Amino acid sequence: MDMEDVRARLVSRFGPDAEGWLAEVPARAAHLASRWGFALGELFESGASSVALRCEWTDGTPAVLKLSPDKALLTKQVEMLRVFAPSGRVPAVLAVDEEAGAMVLEEVRPGTEAEDLQQEFLPRLWGDLLTALHAVPAPPHWPSDLRGRFEESFGRIGRRLSEPAIGARIDQATWERAVRRCETLLDTQSTRVLLHGDLHLGNALDGGPSRGLVAIDPKACVGDPCFDAVDYVVSGAGHEGVEARCRLVATACGLDGDRLFEWSRVVAPMFVIAHVTYGGPEQVIDELLALTR
Repeated sequence: MDMEDVRARLVSRFGPDAEGWLAEVPARAAHLASRWGFALGELFESGASSVALRCEWTDGTPAVLKLSPDKALLTKQVEMLRVFAPSGRVPAVLAVDEEAGAMVLEEVRPGTEAEDLQQEFLPRLWGDLLTALHAVPAPPHWPSDLRGRFEESFGRIGRRLSEPAIGARIDQATWERAVRRCETLLDTQSTRVLLHGDLHLGNALDGGPSRGLVAIDPKACVGDPCFDAVDYVVSGAGHEGVEARCRLVATACGLDGDRLFEWSRVVAPMFVIAHVTYGGPEQVIDELLALTR
């Protein structure tokens, strides 16, 4: 990734004001490096809401400086990482300046994304990750739950059904069927845990043999533990298939396979929209559409 990619993502997310903020990043990063005493390195993989730069912390720990124009979002990310810290399965927060919209995290090494690991070992690794994350008790009165997450997602993504390319694949009846399935699952949650909330294959990194998978960028909410496995399951489309992967993952993670499969049918329309948007393979889209029926 180069700075032009970062600029395009930030402008898409925050509008033209992001240009001015981005111009100040080099000076802000240099100031923080001087203040906190770390060595600043090169541009690191950055997301849609931040700029990340490699650095070396004062004790030699490989680290990442993360800067965002959305200070409130960064503050929430810090809170979520600290909540999950006892699990040992999220990056450690080394320093924070909320007013500057900056934090320093340990860099996960070797850091290979889960989708690029040997697939035969991944169900067990995912199960170990979920066991560790879900053992962390939810703080009292945690503000976000799975029901609210889906109300927001269905509302925001559902507006895209009016786009011709998407409406040709996902009609209103299909969307409403997914909403009903979701409501049934939410109404029958017998176990509720603190979820990572956005645990797809790009948000789980290899932390080495002694640590296992490490989760990044949590969007913590409280709800059905199956939800933290569903993205991994639905990503089986075009590979061994969603049903086959569901059986593997449910066994490895100690989850209810029937509920996990129903969750896959809930999110399948959202995956279809993503594949249509970014030109995904027709075979995968067809398999996902079959799940929505």
